[in-house]
Amino acid sequence: KTDLAELGFRMPAEWEEHDACWMMWPSRNEVWLNMEKTKQHYADVANAISQFEKVNLLVNAKDIGQASQLLEDKVNLIETELNDSWARDACPNFLINDQGELAGSVWRFNAWGEKYHPYQLDDEVGEKVLKIAQVQSFVSDLVAEGGAVTTDGEGTLITTASCLLNTNRNPGWTKQDVENELCRTLGASKVIWLPGNCDENETDGHVDGIAQFIKPGVVLMETSFNTEHPWYQIMKDNLAALEGQTDAKGRKIEICFIEDGFDATPLNDNYCTSYINSYFANGAVIMPKYGIAADERAKKVYQRLFPEREIVQLDISHIAVGGGGIHCITQQQPKAK
Repeated sequence: KTDLAELGFRMPAEWEEHDACWMMWPSRNEVWLNMEKTKQHYADVANAISQFEKVNLLVNAKDIGQASQLLEDKVNLIETELNDSWARDACPNFLINDQGELAGSVWRFNAWGEKYHPYQLDDEVGEKVLKIAQVQSFVSDLVAEGGAVTTDGEGTLITTASCLLNTNRNPGWTKQDVENELCRTLGASKVIWLPGNCDENETDGHVDGIAQFIKPGVVLMETSFNTEHPWYQIMKDNLAALEGQTDAKGRKIEICFIEDGFDATPLNDNYCTSYINSYFANGAVIMPKYGIAADERAKKVYQRLFPEREIVQLDISHIAVGGGGIHCITQQQPKAK
């Protein structure tokens, strides 16, 4: 098996420069309370990102007409057969080397442990995207999703045991097996394991609703000041697992905090209220708002951390009902030289 680090490839951090953002148009009716509102919110995200970088949006043939009406002309529609619409999890992980050449790492996708059927078309999306992008593809047997990892772009990954060690993903794999394959396929050298969240039953506790690298050596973690929060102890356990850790370069990890959107009125049981589930576009952060006081506080955290970036907040309530946020529906393609 090819070790991509030995070939000089690494997965860049999300804040590094992009050539494009990949998205997938909503397809699976059963996920959404109101498909028309969901499509509008997806379009809002795509249109916002398109102000800062190219957006390639995969869409089923039957939806192209409607999508083109909701999307700005600069959004590039690509006819592709899809089952669902979570680009973070179905699209490939793009890697880059020091010469500025791209490669793509493709994991297997089984709809977060066989939670939805069918998913075969989405399992094929990773390789399809790399063909469209004309990027070399490296395929792995690991069942995993892009939302399950965050990287500093310098060899460190953070992931969660509740997701990637779940028997619904990789039965028979040891923790070391999973760790080795993450490093091999993303060009990394160190994995930090958080417990994750066994109570989050859509993704089994993806890290992109818990913590994200925001610069080398610095992680932004979601927290709550409400001891009645059902995930209060889970947040404390994840913090305890990260405190005192060092990254691949030996730096002690600094932790910043942002409160979650717990005060939002959930429209259903899967409702995702995570501010760190955001997207770094070139020169911007595209982040959610839920119509609550915490929206402004969360925006100020990002403004303080990224004074050089424009902070764009969008109402994503009809994406949140699907159990995800802006990060879950996007996947960055790094800038090739």
